[in-house]
Amino acid sequence: MNQVEMMKEGYLEKRSNGLLQLWKKKRCLMTEDRLHLFDHKRKNGSTGGGGGGAGLKEKQLLFEDMATVDCVEHKRGFVYFTIVMSGGEEIDFRCQQEGTAWNAEIALALVRFKNRVAVQTGKSRYLSVNSSSEEDFISSGSG
Repeated sequence: MNQVEMMKEGYLEKRSNGLLQLWKKKRCLMTEDRLHLFDHKRKNGSTGGGGGGAGLKEKQLLFEDMATVDCVEHKRGFVYFTIVMSGGEEIDFRCQQEGTAWNAEIALALVRFKNRVAVQTGKSRYLSVNSSSEEDFISSGSG
């Protein structure tokens, strides 16, 4: 299994989908292809420290399923933002307004991911076009 590089680690608050729409603190790990969200507290009340989230409920937001990061608002020491998924689902977050905000880090990682996919797609197309051109050239008796 490949070792995945962690790009950012820290805490975000995610707005719940329930009727009250409460803010729930989540421990977050961002890698080059996804955002891992872990419950801040285990069932027994202890916090989840240390690498990963062993024993914690995890949700993963894949960059390939994200459309954009938007709706940034700065209010009362928090940065509020929305991750919009490809299917239209909107997930609201907030983080402390200190240092480089999570929304900026996620947006940059999303752009890097999309660019990497575009380059790989372009290379694949280029290689398939060139290989079929070479086959046409060889089968036509030239060369």
